[in-house]
Amino acid sequence: MKTKFALYGSGWRAEFFLRVAKALPEQFEVTGLITRSDEKAEMLTRRYGVKCYKTAQELLAAETPTFMVVSVAGTVNVDVSLDILNCGIPVLLETPPARDMPSLLRFHKEIPTNAKIQIAEQYPLHPMHMARLAFLEIGKLGAIQHAQISFSHGYHGVALIRKYLGVGFENAEITALKFPVSVVGGYTREGGPTKETILEKSQTIAMLNFGGKTGLLNFEADQHRSWVRSLIIQVKGTHGEIFNSQIKYLQDYNTPIESEFTRKGLGQEDNFEGVDLKGIIGNSQWLYRNPYQDSRLVDDEIAVAACLDKMAEYVNGGKAFYGLAEASQDQYLSLLIDEAIASGKAVRSETQKWAKAGGTS
Repeated sequence: MKTKFALYGSGWRAEFFLRVAKALPEQFEVTGLITRSDEKAEMLTRRYGVKCYKTAQELLAAETPTFMVVSVAGTVNVDVSLDILNCGIPVLLETPPARDMPSLLRFHKEIPTNAKIQIAEQYPLHPMHMARLAFLEIGKLGAIQHAQISFSHGYHGVALIRKYLGVGFENAEITALKFPVSVVGGYTREGGPTKETILEKSQTIAMLNFGGKTGLLNFEADQHRSWVRSLIIQVKGTHGEIFNSQIKYLQDYNTPIESEFTRKGLGQEDNFEGVDLKGIIGNSQWLYRNPYQDSRLVDDEIAVAACLDKMAEYVNGGKAFYGLAEASQDQYLSLLIDEAIASGKAVRSETQKWAKAGGTS
């Protein structure tokens, strides 16, 4: 059955959902988009064939989406999301609902009873992360003790740390620092560089100690767009580790095994199946198969498509995949990292309302 959703917002991230729907027309349909900009409306209608409306009330009077994706500025996220939820429409938020704790607590206080809401945290659904997580479930690495994430910033990085460590709502002691770094400019949302420019960025290093399990967030601002900076994913267990695409573990106490996560693509060299990702193999087995093969989506768009599919399942009675409680916890820990940086002291998280409720939302 085709998933029909509406979209509130017309910014850079909103276009990811539009591109996915355009690439997979048999699976997804955007029933309408809300934007106050006539210029954006004209451009998006021309580019994606989407109907545009000025307000949610106008859209909902004309369309019947299964849910609405909300992709707006953080300053209005709470109010927009609450308005849609109060209309009885399930919401897939592009980011956690609030930038600060007062707004986050207000959202939890004012959210309607039985509201259907999930957050489109796409990074754990990237193909390589899915492959690594699938390998962890096999148990070859033993008890997982540490994860270093140098992949994305703030709550995104925290979400990956908790996912790789298998941590829920346990409290953590956090130490962190931030310092300036210089780097040559690379790719941006506007495209590639036109000349060499040295940019001043900041490096954040934060240690989250969950008691027996630790996470290291190590991120230079915009490093995921840099051509001269490397991403790092390291997960350590008692019997082995993952380091980016490498796998190391012990078959027995005296037999070390090494393997690689290998991306299997189409259209390379003498292959004529198209240009796409087929899946990822590791340790001589398929760990991830691309469910959107032949769409030619990039990894982040594959992950966005997975969010849309999972949201459709959730709205139709399926399980939550990244609910408000999970997103709130990751945003809370990210805010504590900022607090630790500002104070220069260790800070400790406290059990919040969403965790006390069991984290089911």
